[in-house]
Amino acid sequence: MSSNHAATQISDLVTANHILANEGVFDGFGHVSLRHDQNPERFWIARSMAPSLVTAEDIVECDFEGVVHDSQGRKSYLERFIHCAIFKARPDVMAIIHSHSPAIIPFGVTGARLRPICHMSGFLGSTTPVFEIRDTVGETSDMLIRNHALGEALAQTLGGHAVALLRGHGNVVVGHSIKQAVFRAIYTESNARLQAQAMQMGEPVFLSEDEARNSDETNSGQIERPWQLWKSKLSGDPQA
Repeated sequence: MSSNHAATQISDLVTANHILANEGVFDGFGHVSLRHDQNPERFWIARSMAPSLVTAEDIVECDFEGVVHDSQGRKSYLERFIHCAIFKARPDVMAIIHSHSPAIIPFGVTGARLRPICHMSGFLGSTTPVFEIRDTVGETSDMLIRNHALGEALAQTLGGHAVALLRGHGNVVVGHSIKQAVFRAIYTESNARLQAQAMQMGEPVFLSEDEARNSDETNSGQIERPWQLWKSKLSGDPQA
Protein backbone atom coordinates (compact mmCIF):
# COMPACT_ATOMS: atom_id res chain seq x y z
CA MET A 1 0.00 0.00 0.00
CA SER A 2 1.08 3.56 -0.60
CA SER A 3 2.61 5.87 1.99
CA ASN A 4 -0.51 8.04 1.59
CA HIS A 5 -2.66 5.11 2.64
CA ALA A 6 -0.45 4.50 5.67
CA ALA A 7 -0.76 8.17 6.64
CA THR A 8 -4.55 7.89 6.40
CA GLN A 9 -4.50 4.79 8.59
CA ILE A 10 -2.41 6.52 11.22
CA SER A 11 -4.66 9.58 11.05
CA ASP A 12 -7.69 7.36 11.65
CA LEU A 13 -5.91 5.74 14.60
CA VAL A 14 -5.28 9.15 16.16
CA THR A 15 -8.90 10.15 15.53
CA ALA A 16 -10.10 6.90 17.11
CA ASN A 17 -8.17 7.72 20.29
CA HIS A 18 -9.80 11.15 20.44
CA ILE A 19 -13.31 9.94 19.65
CA LEU A 20 -13.21 7.22 22.30
CA ALA A 21 -12.04 9.74 24.89
CA ASN A 22 -14.64 12.30 23.82
CA GLU A 23 -17.45 9.75 23.92
CA GLY A 24 -16.56 8.56 27.43
CA VAL A 25 -15.16 5.15 26.57
CA PHE A 26 -11.56 6.18 27.37
CA ASP A 27 -10.38 8.39 30.21
CA GLY A 28 -6.69 8.78 31.03
CA PHE A 29 -6.38 5.08 30.26
CA GLY A 30 -7.28 2.77 27.40
CA HIS A 31 -5.66 2.00 24.06
CA VAL A 32 -6.55 1.24 20.48
CA SER A 33 -4.42 -0.48 17.86
CA LEU A 34 -4.53 -0.95 14.08
CA ARG A 35 -2.94 -3.76 12.12
CA HIS A 36 -0.04 -2.48 10.00
CA ASP A 37 -1.07 -1.82 6.38
CA GLN A 38 2.05 -3.45 4.89
CA ASN A 39 3.15 -5.95 7.53
CA PRO A 40 0.22 -7.94 8.99
CA GLU A 41 2.45 -9.25 11.78
CA ARG A 42 2.90 -5.77 13.21
CA PHE A 43 0.48 -3.16 14.44
CA TRP A 44 0.35 0.54 15.16
CA ILE A 45 -0.40 1.79 18.65
CA ALA A 46 0.36 4.96 20.60
CA ARG A 47 3.25 5.27 22.99
CA SER A 48 2.17 5.05 26.62
CA MET A 49 0.10 8.18 27.15
CA ALA A 50 -3.45 9.48 27.67
CA PRO A 51 -5.56 8.73 24.56
CA SER A 52 -6.96 12.24 24.15
CA LEU A 53 -3.41 13.62 23.79
CA VAL A 54 -2.26 11.23 21.05
CA THR A 55 -0.91 12.74 17.81
CA ALA A 56 0.46 11.10 14.66
CA GLU A 57 3.99 11.59 16.04
CA ASP A 58 3.09 9.45 19.05
CA ILE A 59 2.28 6.32 17.03
CA VAL A 60 4.79 3.46 17.22
CA GLU A 61 5.01 0.00 15.67
CA CYS A 62 4.82 -3.18 17.72
CA ASP A 63 5.30 -6.82 16.69
CA PHE A 64 3.48 -9.88 17.99
CA GLU A 65 6.25 -10.54 20.52
CA GLY A 66 5.48 -7.23 22.18
CA VAL A 67 8.67 -5.58 20.94
CA VAL A 68 8.20 -1.88 20.22
CA HIS A 69 9.99 -0.71 17.06
CA ASP A 70 10.66 2.99 17.46
CA SER A 71 13.72 4.97 16.43
CA GLN A 72 13.34 7.12 19.54
CA GLY A 73 13.22 4.13 21.88
CA ARG A 74 9.82 5.03 23.29
CA LYS A 75 7.65 2.55 25.16
CA SER A 76 4.04 1.60 24.54
CA TYR A 77 1.43 0.36 26.98
CA LEU A 78 2.09 -2.39 29.52
CA GLU A 79 -0.94 -4.22 28.17
CA ARG A 80 0.18 -4.28 24.54
CA PHE A 81 0.09 -8.08 24.89
CA ILE A 82 -3.71 -7.85 24.52
CA HIS A 83 -3.14 -6.63 20.98
CA CYS A 84 -0.26 -9.02 20.23
CA ALA A 85 -2.27 -12.11 21.14
CA ILE A 86 -5.56 -11.15 19.51
CA PHE A 87 -3.99 -10.03 16.24
CA LYS A 88 -2.06 -13.29 16.15
CA ALA A 89 -5.11 -15.43 16.90
CA ARG A 90 -7.57 -13.51 14.71
CA PRO A 91 -6.30 -12.73 11.17
CA ASP A 92 -9.73 -11.20 10.43
CA VAL A 93 -9.26 -8.49 13.08
CA MET A 94 -7.87 -5.18 11.89
CA ALA A 95 -8.35 -3.07 15.04
CA ILE A 96 -8.53 -3.71 18.79
CA ILE A 97 -9.71 -1.51 21.65
CA HIS A 98 -9.18 -2.05 25.36
CA SER A 99 -11.00 0.27 27.73
CA HIS A 100 -12.28 0.55 31.28
CA SER A 101 -15.65 1.67 29.89
CA PRO A 102 -17.52 2.34 33.16
CA ALA A 103 -20.98 0.92 32.46
CA ILE A 104 -19.35 -2.38 31.44
CA ILE A 105 -17.69 -3.19 34.77
CA PRO A 106 -20.82 -4.45 36.62
CA PHE A 107 -21.50 -7.04 33.91
CA GLY A 108 -18.08 -8.60 34.41
CA VAL A 109 -18.42 -9.02 38.17
CA THR A 110 -22.04 -10.16 38.59
CA GLY A 111 -24.27 -12.91 37.29
CA ALA A 112 -25.86 -10.43 34.87
CA ARG A 113 -24.51 -11.15 31.41
CA LEU A 114 -24.20 -8.46 28.77
CA ARG A 115 -26.56 -9.18 25.87
CA PRO A 116 -27.84 -7.05 22.97
CA ILE A 117 -30.86 -5.05 24.06
CA CYS A 118 -31.20 -2.94 20.91
CA HIS A 119 -30.37 -3.28 17.22
CA MET A 120 -27.31 -1.01 17.45
CA SER A 121 -25.53 -3.60 19.57
CA GLY A 122 -26.34 -6.71 17.59
CA PHE A 123 -22.61 -7.41 17.28
CA LEU A 124 -22.70 -8.63 20.90
CA GLY A 125 -24.44 -11.79 19.70
CA SER A 126 -26.17 -14.17 22.06
CA THR A 127 -23.41 -14.16 24.68
CA THR A 128 -20.53 -11.93 25.72
CA PRO A 129 -17.72 -13.98 27.29
CA VAL A 130 -16.01 -12.88 30.51
CA PHE A 131 -12.26 -13.34 31.00
CA GLU A 132 -11.35 -14.47 34.51
CA ILE A 133 -7.69 -13.71 35.15
CA ARG A 134 -7.65 -15.94 38.23
CA ASP A 135 -7.98 -18.98 36.01
CA THR A 136 -4.50 -18.21 34.64
CA VAL A 137 -2.56 -16.67 37.54
CA GLY A 138 -4.66 -17.11 40.66
CA GLU A 139 -5.71 -14.30 43.00
CA THR A 140 -2.45 -12.34 43.30
CA SER A 141 -2.30 -10.42 39.99
CA ASP A 142 -2.66 -6.67 39.49
CA MET A 143 -5.40 -7.48 36.90
CA LEU A 144 -3.27 -6.24 33.98
CA ILE A 145 -2.62 -8.28 30.83
CA ARG A 146 1.13 -7.74 31.07
CA ASN A 147 2.57 -10.85 29.39
CA HIS A 148 2.05 -13.33 26.56
CA ALA A 149 0.40 -16.01 28.71
CA LEU A 150 -2.32 -13.64 29.86
CA GLY A 151 -2.76 -12.19 26.37
CA GLU A 152 -3.20 -15.65 24.91
CA ALA A 153 -5.68 -16.63 27.63
CA LEU A 154 -7.71 -13.50 26.90
CA ALA A 155 -7.62 -14.18 23.15
CA GLN A 156 -8.89 -17.69 23.82
CA THR A 157 -11.79 -16.33 25.88
CA LEU A 158 -12.62 -13.82 23.14
CA GLY A 159 -12.64 -16.59 20.54
CA GLY A 160 -14.64 -15.48 17.53
CA HIS A 161 -16.66 -12.87 19.43
CA ALA A 162 -16.59 -9.12 18.85
CA VAL A 163 -16.40 -8.27 22.56
CA ALA A 164 -15.09 -9.87 25.72
CA LEU A 165 -15.33 -8.49 29.24
CA LEU A 166 -12.44 -8.61 31.68
CA ARG A 167 -13.66 -9.24 35.20
CA GLY A 168 -13.01 -6.11 37.25
CA HIS A 169 -11.08 -4.54 34.40
CA GLY A 170 -13.26 -3.42 31.51
CA ASN A 171 -13.46 -4.97 28.07
CA VAL A 172 -11.82 -5.65 24.75
CA VAL A 173 -13.51 -4.93 21.42
CA VAL A 174 -12.37 -5.97 17.94
CA GLY A 175 -13.37 -4.98 14.43
CA HIS A 176 -12.65 -5.62 10.76
CA SER A 177 -11.77 -1.91 10.52
CA ILE A 178 -10.89 0.78 13.01
CA LYS A 179 -14.20 2.52 12.38
CA GLN A 180 -16.11 -0.66 13.12
CA ALA A 181 -14.12 -1.23 16.31
CA VAL A 182 -14.87 2.32 17.50
CA PHE A 183 -18.57 1.86 16.64
CA ARG A 184 -18.66 -1.36 18.65
CA ALA A 185 -16.82 0.09 21.65
CA ILE A 186 -19.21 3.03 21.90
CA TYR A 187 -22.34 0.94 21.48
CA THR A 188 -21.09 -1.70 23.92
CA GLU A 189 -20.97 1.03 26.56
CA SER A 190 -24.40 2.30 25.43
CA ASN A 191 -25.92 -1.18 25.57
CA ALA A 192 -24.58 -1.72 29.09
CA ARG A 193 -26.26 1.48 30.30
CA LEU A 194 -29.56 0.62 28.61
CA GLN A 195 -29.51 -2.96 29.84
CA ALA A 196 -28.89 -1.86 33.44
CA GLN A 197 -31.81 0.59 33.20
CA ALA A 198 -34.13 -2.03 31.65
CA MET A 199 -33.24 -4.59 34.32
CA GLN A 200 -34.44 -2.16 37.00
CA MET A 201 -37.83 -1.98 35.28
CA GLY A 202 -38.32 -5.67 34.57
CA GLU A 203 -37.02 -8.60 32.55
CA PRO A 204 -35.55 -7.31 29.26
CA VAL A 205 -36.41 -8.84 25.92
CA PHE A 206 -33.05 -9.36 24.21
CA LEU A 207 -32.36 -9.69 20.51
CA SER A 208 -32.54 -13.22 19.17
CA GLU A 209 -29.45 -14.70 17.60
CA ASP A 210 -30.81 -14.02 14.11
CA GLU A 211 -31.89 -10.48 15.01
CA ALA A 212 -28.46 -9.76 16.42
CA ARG A 213 -26.63 -11.14 13.39
CA ASN A 214 -28.83 -9.35 10.87
CA SER A 215 -28.67 -6.05 12.76
CA ASP A 216 -24.89 -6.25 12.90
CA GLU A 217 -24.71 -6.90 9.16
CA THR A 218 -26.93 -3.90 8.40
CA ASN A 219 -25.15 -1.55 10.81
CA SER A 220 -21.73 -2.55 9.50
CA GLY A 221 -22.69 -0.91 6.22
CA GLN A 222 -23.62 2.36 7.91
CA ILE A 223 -20.57 3.00 10.10
CA GLU A 224 -19.32 6.02 8.18
CA ARG A 225 -22.36 8.03 9.35
CA PRO A 226 -21.66 7.93 13.12
CA TRP A 227 -17.88 8.11 12.50
CA GLN A 228 -18.31 11.46 10.76
CA LEU A 229 -20.57 12.69 13.58
CA TRP A 230 -18.12 11.68 16.30
CA LYS A 231 -15.26 13.17 14.31
CA SER A 232 -17.09 16.48 13.84
CA LYS A 233 -17.67 16.74 17.58
CA LEU A 234 -13.92 16.81 18.12
CA SER A 235 -13.54 20.05 16.20
CA GLY A 236 -17.00 21.49 16.66
CA ASP A 237 -17.29 21.74 12.87
CA PRO A 238 -20.13 19.62 11.38
CA GLN A 239 -18.22 19.56 8.08
CA ALA A 240 -15.03 18.13 9.63
